[in-house]
Amino acid sequence: MSENNESVWAKSIPLKEQFRVVTTLMKTAKPFRNMFFVAIAIGGVFALLQAAAPRVIAYYMTTYLHQGNHVTIQIMWCFALLVAAIRICQAITDGLNAYYFTVAAEYALEDIRVKVFGKLHTLGMRFFDQVPAGSLVTRVNNDTASLADFWRFFMELTFVVMSMIGAYIGMLTVSVKATLLMLVVVPFIVTSVVVYQRFSSSLFRHMRERLSHLNAKIAESITGIDVIQEFYQEDRFKTAFAKVNGEYFNARFKMIKADALLLEPMIDLMLGGAMVLVLWYFGVLSMTTAVSAGVIYAFTTYLNNIFSPLENVMNLFSPFQEGLVSGYRVLGILDDDTYAPAQNPGADKQITQGKIEFKHVNFSYDGQHPILKDLTFTANPGDTVALVGHTGSGKSSTINTLMRFYDFQSGEILLDGQDIRDIDPVDLRQKMGLVLQEPFMFYGDVASNIRMYDDTITDDQIIKAAAFVGADTFIDELDGQYHAKVQEGGSGFSAGEKQLISFARTIVKDPKILILDEATANVDTETEVLIQHSLRKMRQNRTTIAIAHRLSTIKDANLILVLDHGEVVEHGTHDTLLAQRGRYYDLYRLQGMSGDDMAFD
Repeated sequence: MSENNESVWAKSIPLKEQFRVVTTLMKTAKPFRNMFFVAIAIGGVFALLQAAAPRVIAYYMTTYLHQGNHVTIQIMWCFALLVAAIRICQAITDGLNAYYFTVAAEYALEDIRVKVFGKLHTLGMRFFDQVPAGSLVTRVNNDTASLADFWRFFMELTFVVMSMIGAYIGMLTVSVKATLLMLVVVPFIVTSVVVYQRFSSSLFRHMRERLSHLNAKIAESITGIDVIQEFYQEDRFKTAFAKVNGEYFNARFKMIKADALLLEPMIDLMLGGAMVLVLWYFGVLSMTTAVSAGVIYAFTTYLNNIFSPLENVMNLFSPFQEGLVSGYRVLGILDDDTYAPAQNPGADKQITQGKIEFKHVNFSYDGQHPILKDLTFTANPGDTVALVGHTGSGKSSTINTLMRFYDFQSGEILLDGQDIRDIDPVDLRQKMGLVLQEPFMFYGDVASNIRMYDDTITDDQIIKAAAFVGADTFIDELDGQYHAKVQEGGSGFSAGEKQLISFARTIVKDPKILILDEATANVDTETEVLIQHSLRKMRQNRTTIAIAHRLSTIKDANLILVLDHGEVVEHGTHDTLLAQRGRYYDLYRLQGMSGDDMAFD
């Protein structure tokens, strides 16, 4: 995680924001509110049963044991069965309460996890540039899972409130004055909760940040394992991981110490103080009035009924803080639409010919440092426009704005004379085919990687697309052919094979516009010949924008733009640019002198 992102999440959550997190999470559970209401109702029944049991036992002790009344077998069985029935009903209602609350919470968690995952796929690339993958994995997996503690806390909280109400009602039936005396404990309970909340919340925020760092470090190591091993960096990464892991351990250890020193001692002290008050009151009362053991039993039982679930709530308060912070982080994704490129309201235009026009386009990733400066060019239907330049010249940024991965600040991008923001977003993706320099393959089979899970694409179309780009040659030799298994990332396939499958993936959509990020940059010479042949076929009757790393691949382009720091410094065909003996001539001569197609990006 970057320092910037860490500082954002490490800030204390204002009380207003905490309230917003709670209310928003409550709203996410609205579809399942009936189950929550059932759980609360059952919890109310449990609280009444819990209040009834001590009163029944106290009555038995006072009437039949303390006063010396004759106890018959029938009376003993009657009270025994009554208490047993109450306890059995308590067990049933307790189980049903936990079941309905837990099931409703799991449904709510499943729903919010799907929403977060779906929202991530609607955000623009700017968001992913600023937030590390490890942090996002933490939010989707760990943070949504931590919301279970949020709901568990509310389950226990409703249980405590009902238990306290039931216990106080029970105490009122025993002694009104003693019950009023017990109200003295309430301010101490509230104070202890506030003190612990303020102390533990910052510890939990820090702990969650350390966990995000830990996940980011793991993700980085797994992704770059080949580079790590190539440069013998195993020990350095192990040391770095140990440092991050140690920071996470220390953060968790501080939380454990806070729980051990503040949580249970506070509950025990309050319970002990309440017991002292009860014994003192009834001790003083016994000097003038007879006090039965049943009364003291009932009162002490009611106190335990208050403080035992309260201790459970306090034990869950730490996880609740974690759930609250997690909710804040999760809602940060759900509320974040700053980076999503927006189409104009009612955008429904279609791409029919494939004409592309950039008119005085200016673009910056951060709004401060310009990347594209007054970029202007036209690609007529069927033309090929090549982008040439060193790293940072603006080639990829041009494609990023055209694909709507990022929004440009000023100027116009027109497709068939229509503002790109007025194009139907579905049609925009359907009519524009992007081939990346490093194609990605998903877990599944070859056919699904070409179809990209579009059920409207038939098996026959897949086979024809593969044959068109020349991928059928190696696919037919695979075990299972088009149903051959593909592991995540396409491990087991060569760079050239993955590139040809990505060609088929693009061509099966029959796009009007083809966007190429030099497809031959990472393949051997033999494979390059095959890929170049496929590219020539793909470019026929399609408008093509190609990033050119190897200038030998763009000799037949209708227009070549030489970019430098976001500006077009030269433009023309291959021959006219060579004749000018300018920047393009120098680049081409340098590649020719090296005896190879030197990559400039």
